[in-house]
Amino acid sequence: MNKEKIVVSGINGFVGHHLALELHNSGLLVVGIGQEKTINSDIADIVSEYHQANLIESWPDIPDVKAVIHLAGLAAVAPSFEKPQVYINANSSMVTNLCEYYMNQSKKPRIVIVSSGAIYSPEQTMPIAENGKIGFSSPYAVSKVLNENLVSYYRGRGLDCITVRPFNHIGPGQSEGFILPDLYSRLSALGKNEHSIITGNINTKRDYTDVRDIVKAYYKIAVAKKLRNELYNICSGKSLSGAEIFNMLKIILNKKDIGFEIDKSLIRPSDIMDNVGDASRLTDELGWQPQIDIRQTVIDFVQSKK
Repeated sequence: MNKEKIVVSGINGFVGHHLALELHNSGLLVVGIGQEKTINSDIADIVSEYHQANLIESWPDIPDVKAVIHLAGLAAVAPSFEKPQVYINANSSMVTNLCEYYMNQSKKPRIVIVSSGAIYSPEQTMPIAENGKIGFSSPYAVSKVLNENLVSYYRGRGLDCITVRPFNHIGPGQSEGFILPDLYSRLSALGKNEHSIITGNINTKRDYTDVRDIVKAYYKIAVAKKLRNELYNICSGKSLSGAEIFNMLKIILNKKDIGFEIDKSLIRPSDIMDNVGDASRLTDELGWQPQIDIRQTVIDFVQSKK
């Protein structure tokens, strides 16, 4: 029996690495798309095909697949304030090119488009379910809402498009530009006579889930025979402050006496103080729920840096 193919765009990224492992371990053939000339060596042995492509310009020719999980895109929130139109153009162009390609194929796969829990307005009761109020706190969030509108358009044209809204995810292999690797980098770079690091506002709270749990949800949604909904939150249902993650890191790195100082210039416009999601729709329908405690996530991240 031939194995079914799942396409993963952004395969060389942080989430793409973990998703490739999850799909391969689940007995599927992984087809990767990336901007780089070659696939990352750590997943080269488990990816059956690799396509280099600029998805802003076009989608590569990959017919006859079971599903597409679209991870590629500009992901960090902070830089979107500096280049708003770049974020909006790039992220929406990729979705349009993806959907237009499969509109013209006889076999139409399930297409999982990754949006974000960051699109929700903080001005509402938490935890936030899928029918929660949408906010527009950053150009990144605007680009994700635009992508969701594209999903609705292409669903109306017959494609099996599903939107997922993952909240913050962290884990082994994550690069700087996000809270856990940034705090780790600053703590690791401290000199002997330094007793604090400079941070943004790490008193804000977010709903954090281990990336390895996030990709399990992507897998379940991609291969489910039938789905009752077209939109799913993926989150833990509880929030932690950046300061709590900082304290976990201090203990693991044996830097318990180190403090932090907030640099006001690093605070983002319209920074949300708290954000907690409700993933009960996904749990009730597909049985997904997070398995990895965030403290273990932080430990595993530190181990991955050694």
